[in-house]
Amino acid sequence: MRHHAVEEDFLMTRKSFYITTPIYYPSAKLHIGHAYCTTIADAVARFKRLTDHDVFFLTGSDEHGQKIQQKAEEEGVTPIAYVDKIVAGFQGLWQKLHISNDDFIRTTEERHQRVVQEVFRRIYEKGDIYKGKYKGLYCTPCESYWTERQLADGKCPDCGREVAEVEEDAYFFKMSHYADRVLAYIEEHPDFIQPVSRRNEMINFIKQGLEDLCISRTSFDWGIPVPIAPDHVIYVWFDALTNYLTPIGFLDDPEKFEKYWPADVHLVGKEIVRFHSIIWPCILMALDLPLPKMVYGHGWLIVDGDKMSKSKGNVVDPVQLIDEFGADAIRYFLLREINLGQDGNFSRDALITRINADLANDLGNLLHRTLNMIGKFQDGVVEEAQGESEIDRAFLADAESAIAAYEREMEEMKLQSAIKTTWAFISRANKYIDETMPWALAKDAAKKQELTNTLYNLAESLRRISVLIEPFMPETAAKIWHQLGMEGDFSRVRFADVRMWGGFLAGTHVGSPEQLFPRIEVEAEEKPTTQGKKGSAAKSQEAQKKQGKAEKTNVAAPADGVITIDDFNRVDLRVAEIRKAERVPDTAKLMRLTVSLGTEEREVVSGIAEFYAADELVGRKVVLVANLKPAKIRGIRSHGMILCTSDESGLRLVEPAASAGSKVK
Repeated sequence: MRHHAVEEDFLMTRKSFYITTPIYYPSAKLHIGHAYCTTIADAVARFKRLTDHDVFFLTGSDEHGQKIQQKAEEEGVTPIAYVDKIVAGFQGLWQKLHISNDDFIRTTEERHQRVVQEVFRRIYEKGDIYKGKYKGLYCTPCESYWTERQLADGKCPDCGREVAEVEEDAYFFKMSHYADRVLAYIEEHPDFIQPVSRRNEMINFIKQGLEDLCISRTSFDWGIPVPIAPDHVIYVWFDALTNYLTPIGFLDDPEKFEKYWPADVHLVGKEIVRFHSIIWPCILMALDLPLPKMVYGHGWLIVDGDKMSKSKGNVVDPVQLIDEFGADAIRYFLLREINLGQDGNFSRDALITRINADLANDLGNLLHRTLNMIGKFQDGVVEEAQGESEIDRAFLADAESAIAAYEREMEEMKLQSAIKTTWAFISRANKYIDETMPWALAKDAAKKQELTNTLYNLAESLRRISVLIEPFMPETAAKIWHQLGMEGDFSRVRFADVRMWGGFLAGTHVGSPEQLFPRIEVEAEEKPTTQGKKGSAAKSQEAQKKQGKAEKTNVAAPADGVITIDDFNRVDLRVAEIRKAERVPDTAKLMRLTVSLGTEEREVVSGIAEFYAADELVGRKVVLVANLKPAKIRGIRSHGMILCTSDESGLRLVEPAASAGSKVK
């Protein structure tokens, strides 16, 4: 009984956190932009749950308006039948993406209709809504009214489409009455609109003057009726924005409403920041309600350098991507590749590169190597660590730094930075394997404890990594947890569990390694260009064949594989220092290296990208076959070959102690 009482007290004292996505307009097919925004919100919500916040995460659909009615008429169905099908697609996508929303609001629900009508009544009774006649310019796709001066070359400034002149009776909200208050609030609360570029845009917009907002229509009937005039329907933004109040008990649960309002974060696309940071605050001020703590406008998702458009045929279907690559791979790519607040590019080639390099190689390889070595050297049991070496201390210090940096970055919603921090630690753990060489320790009985300590530290690192990646890759995080043999429900794990080193229970029997992310094979050779003279690609290929035949003719390999000392002396081995390293785009194995031989620098392409991160290569000394004939690899002139050794853990660099340029004998 006491245990339950303590748990209830803890739940009552947890700090609340309310995050929302925009409610998506079901007028077209799903696209990758829907997945992007909702995945961002989900990652933030998951992290807040890890840090013991009482989280309420809301998403939903905005289903009213003239555009929906027109689309339904075109298809010969009722508006509700039209939106039901598309909304089911939204909900199915969220399930596929492992979205952990606490509620899904539909503006066609009765609970929402009651809230919208009550909000209208309260503001009307306050005197901030009046009836008039609207004559002006209207963009149906954007559901927006514009003045002549606001148009861009005579067209809608948001979407660039034609606007229509409309005239009808309408109700207006006295938004101009609140313009000064909203401007003062934005200027006094610098964190209210993020990023800063969006904040500056909104300040400039308000200073141009706010006009009263038209909030009802009579030219169509697909919407919530105005409570005092049933022949009017409430205009879309007055309806849509109010959705944030409905699920948290605005009308029927005062305790719940007090717990979660004001919202901590409204996450929206940059094109609707204006509605959320100007119109919405005016409505809330009229209701005497506090404003949300932050409106965050993320950038657009560009596809292969171009904005998504049905007319361009470049709309990316997230369901197909998930079916092909898996939800966690898509989540990781979107959050890793795009800096929150900026526009980001989606590319299938870039996605495959990330999967192969970051997920299959870096993370997958670390887990596979660790579990294999624990299985081989300790019969699958992680034994207790005792004492530590200098190498261990340095590694543990880096682990603590990574945890601190990650927590700070996640609190600041710097998701991309937090992922980079996590992957830097994954690379550090792979480097730790190279430093300690468990396979060598296993051969020396006197170093049994060193081996035990190394394997324990690797298991503990993976335990921590599983928690760090949970906001981004929840399914993969749970898989790692269970492959490590950890007991208990992973969903109950909290960030506090990884703040201190040593949480991995000695005596745990790990599982067998299972592949997290299968490598995606890509063509090894560059595709022939379609540019230039006809037949040039074929000619080039023929020339390469002739060159290859000539080389084979000039080199006679001994039948028994034995070479003479003269053969060996022809190989010029030199010490080289790596000055720069970067992965070759669209490849999984290739690393582009700039190396110094003391008196000259060369570029070398080496197949070591599966085993080393670029940032851990710079400054290393390697052995270079200096007199190897240069070759073109993926369009890069590679002058030399880096020597490596090979064992059960993969390729390892041969690292001499001599200065760059020294001859290796």
